[in-house]
Amino acid sequence: MLENPVWAALSGPQACFAEASGDAARYHSDVAPWCAVADLGSPAAWADLAALTDYAVLTAPAITPPPGWETMAVTPGVQMVGHTMTGVHDDETVRLTETDVPEMLELVERAKPGPFGKRTIELGRYLGIRRQGRLVAMAGERFRLPGWTEVSAVCTDPEFRGQGFAARLTMAVAAAILEHGDLPFLHVAAENSAAIRLYERLGFQIEHEVVFAAYRRM
Repeated sequence: MLENPVWAALSGPQACFAEASGDAARYHSDVAPWCAVADLGSPAAWADLAALTDYAVLTAPAITPPPGWETMAVTPGVQMVGHTMTGVHDDETVRLTETDVPEMLELVERAKPGPFGKRTIELGRYLGIRRQGRLVAMAGERFRLPGWTEVSAVCTDPEFRGQGFAARLTMAVAAAILEHGDLPFLHVAAENSAAIRLYERLGFQIEHEVVFAAYRRM
């Protein structure tokens, strides 16, 4: 399931956010850019994906598209899981709502945590830390699959880094996930060694090496 998390989410707990065609699905474009197929080795599933989109962003341990798809970008990453970790609630974090989305999008633009859209907040709980009323750090929940919820969009304004906000927010989001009865997991670029070390200190372990990849139908 964790080897194909987007499919597990879109064919399961987050089906309400899916555009689907046979063995392929994608999030609504204003929610997230991610697509998935039930079986990455199935040409028929890729044909279903082609019925949904000409440009697909996927993640998995390994992806080899069939003929007719051109590779546009591939970024190595790792998937980390928190099998035995315990979260920590943080009284300074605030629950972010739809009214905070403009500020969240501005923070994403400054901090570059990865894809985040106007409706991404609908996927789960997002928490933030403010300084003098300004949103300076946040983290939240993105992919939700049976038994697992992803910690995502962990980011801090460059002016406020080095104060431990990412660790605090990650642990606070993880605490809520554990209370829901799920286990937390997350994804990070393989080159981001500092983030990997941080997450290991917080109790996450590398589960899979993965790629984040974009493909265009030729």
